[in-house]
Amino acid sequence: MAALSAPARSRLARARRTLAAFGHLAQREWRWLVAIAWLIISAAYIARYSAAIHYLSLGDTDDNMRFLQVRDWLAGQSWWDLRQYRLDPPRGANIHWSRLVDLPIAALMLFFRLFTDQARADALAAGVAPLIPLLLLMFALGFIAKRLSARGHGWFIAMLLPLGANMGLGMFMPMRIDHHGWQLALTATTLAGLVDRKWVRGGIVAGVSSALSVVIGMEMMVYLAGAGALVALRWIFKDGAARRLRPYALSLAGATALGFALFASNANRAPVCDALSPVWTSILVLSGGILYAISLLPLRHWSARLVVAGIGGIVIAAFAWLNWPQCLTGAYQLSDELERSWLVYIREAKPITQQATNVWVPMIALPGAGLVCALAGLWAARRDADRLWAWGTVTLMIAFAIGLTFWQIRAAPAAQLLAIPPVAWAGRGLLDRLFGHGWIGRVAALPGLVLLGCAVSIYGLYPVAAPRITNWFAQATPEQAGNAAAAGTAGNRSAGKGGKARAGAPVASRAGGRGSNNATSNRTAAPNTKRSEALCRTVPALRPLDELPPAVIFTLVDMGPRLIAVTHHMAIAGPYHRNGAAILDIHHAFDGPPQRFREIAAAHDARYLLYCPNFPEGTIYQRRSPNGFYARLSRGETFDFLTPVHLDFIGRLPYTLYRIAPLPRGSTPGRKKGAQ
Repeated sequence: MAALSAPARSRLARARRTLAAFGHLAQREWRWLVAIAWLIISAAYIARYSAAIHYLSLGDTDDNMRFLQVRDWLAGQSWWDLRQYRLDPPRGANIHWSRLVDLPIAALMLFFRLFTDQARADALAAGVAPLIPLLLLMFALGFIAKRLSARGHGWFIAMLLPLGANMGLGMFMPMRIDHHGWQLALTATTLAGLVDRKWVRGGIVAGVSSALSVVIGMEMMVYLAGAGALVALRWIFKDGAARRLRPYALSLAGATALGFALFASNANRAPVCDALSPVWTSILVLSGGILYAISLLPLRHWSARLVVAGIGGIVIAAFAWLNWPQCLTGAYQLSDELERSWLVYIREAKPITQQATNVWVPMIALPGAGLVCALAGLWAARRDADRLWAWGTVTLMIAFAIGLTFWQIRAAPAAQLLAIPPVAWAGRGLLDRLFGHGWIGRVAALPGLVLLGCAVSIYGLYPVAAPRITNWFAQATPEQAGNAAAAGTAGNRSAGKGGKARAGAPVASRAGGRGSNNATSNRTAAPNTKRSEALCRTVPALRPLDELPPAVIFTLVDMGPRLIAVTHHMAIAGPYHRNGAAILDIHHAFDGPPQRFREIAAAHDARYLLYCPNFPEGTIYQRRSPNGFYARLSRGETFDFLTPVHLDFIGRLPYTLYRIAPLPRGSTPGRKKGAQ
């Protein structure tokens, strides 16, 4: 190849200088670039979800309940009262959340109401609000990636990689207004504080973000406990690390106490275990006080600091055990029947070992790649003690998050997001090699980039690659190949969504038991199609219910929050563990004989029954109690106390609404109203 001419060499040199200048500018102003990228990403997702915003498609039960909670507060319900009075009326359902996450949603609702009607404004707020914590997440991941790199590179890749973490990213999508996005962002921010070179700033950031996460909910408590342990370990083995421990301890204790004072509801002022209450406030304030006190001791050797820290840990554990022993056996305090009948069917509460291959492989690919990259980073930073500690902190948090998925897969979104900084560091290093000098480095970098790309794109690649890999390497029989292809086609529908799958049981067999004397074949029920479950939740399908006066509608547990969010009616239960008696009432009614259903419906003054075919929760009753009321209803049997109700709707509704005849005088209801 001929040598470049002088003008060409001059233009190439200018281009390199321009790129270098832009690189220096980007390194200096990286925060502004993250903010600009966030604006572009947010605008793209709002446009993509415009139809969901228009139709108020709050797919998850918790999103519907959060939406209703904020709207009720703006309508005059007390700041301290989080009870939902349209579930299990008149007593209402005890909701264990806090108001902290309500604030940005409420602010957006009030802002948009200045320009449009209330319904449209509230829907816009639900579309925009989940994207706010995404900005915090992008900042935190970019900061961690800069800290891990010797030259501060990798932040650009880190801020974009959440787009490949489907389970984690799903928590930040428009209409996902529940608190999980905020908790994930605050967990990443806590990790950023732990690795910050500026010890005082890092301690304050880690302490405040930990406290805010606890104020929101207890789901990330195990991560925050791990973060506190890492801060204490740093103090034990590093002289001078008290400069981070002291601000961490003070900010953790102070922000927790302030959060309890400002955001704990009336119900959470009692010593409950599932929210920030006197239980966890006292434990965290005591922990902060002990950490601050031991940091003031003039201990010069690590062994002395280890003994003192161990004594402090024993004091904290003894305090918790002596004062709140009930909370050490489980935060939810569920009855055996509720756990057996309801909790075991919640997919996110199951370990990764109980998931199908097409679920757990995409779920764990990015965390696994992050752990491998973190181990490589440990080796690369072995001669830099300060950066080595940062790498060790990130590695331990990733390993801890992966380990938690073997307890419950609800830990998978955090595992995916925490794995991003090491992957970004490795990706930047491999790109430098690929475009650097030397063909050996380029050849070595290419396979690594391909593997990282596969880990990041696994949710799109796995459905295509799984059947081919099975056919190539396992030499599957035609039947096995067909099964693999079916698994690949199904892909990761459940794992790819950020929302929760409340009941993932397969559709039960239609083989039923004996019918009762008053049961005959009936064709007036809703169409039994695969899409009916999704269509039952839509606003166009549910709005016709408002033709009827407000009443209690007996329906499935997972349908209750959606029903009360988009209509003026009331329901009996939602999937909230503090209201176990109401949940069990629905289970007993659907599992039991028709008369039992009628008695329980009467006890709740339910006037109507809403039946939606193919609803995931309904398949549980069909499979568990094939002779029960719900299974018989799903097979088309009729009952003399149920009368189909006609609603004004163009086309055919995806559900059937029945009017429930009242019990004859002198009959005894199944349960006294309000009994818990």
